[in-house]
Amino acid sequence: MIEELKRVGAIKFGDFVLSSGKRSNIYIDVKVAATKPEILRKIADEMEKRIRNIEFDKIACIELGGVPIAVALSLKTGKDLVIFRKQKKDYGIKDDRIGDLKKGERVVVVEDVVTTGKSVKSVVERVEKLGGRVVAVLAVVDREESDLEVISIAKLSEILEKLGKTLPR
Repeated sequence: MIEELKRVGAIKFGDFVLSSGKRSNIYIDVKVAATKPEILRKIADEMEKRIRNIEFDKIACIELGGVPIAVALSLKTGKDLVIFRKQKKDYGIKDDRIGDLKKGERVVVVEDVVTTGKSVKSVVERVEKLGGRVVAVLAVVDREESDLEVISIAKLSEILEKLGKTLPR
C-alpha cells in the first residue's frame, strides 16, 4: 500500500497543518489516493482482511475522508453504512448522519488517517449514544499519535522507514 500511496503522490513532504491543528513535515493524502479505483479497491481488500475475524453489523465513518473508504468496504463486505456529518445540517431533515443504527449493533469505524483520533472519537461517541457498540477502529494510515487502538493498513513509522526518512521534530 505504501508504494501505491507514493506512486499517486499521496505522500508529501513539506510544512503542513493537519486537520487536528498539529503541524507536520509529512502529509498522507489518502483522499487523493481514494480517487483511484485500483487503489480504493486495494484499500478495501486490505481492510477486509484485517477485520475478517471480527463480527460486525455496520460500518461507520465521518465525512469526508472516510466516506469513499467506508463505501468501498461496504461494497466488499455487504455491510450497511452509516455516515456521520461533522456538523448537524440546518436544512432538510436536519440530521447529523446518513443511514440508521439500531441499539446493540456492532460497528466498525473507518477513517482515512488517524492522528489525534478526535474525528474517530466523535464517531465512537455518537455510535454509543445511539446504542451501538464499536468493535474496531480501522484506518488506512495510523500516525501513531492517538491513544486509540487502531487497526491500520500502514503506520506512519512504517511509511517513513520504507522511504528511508525520519520525521523531523
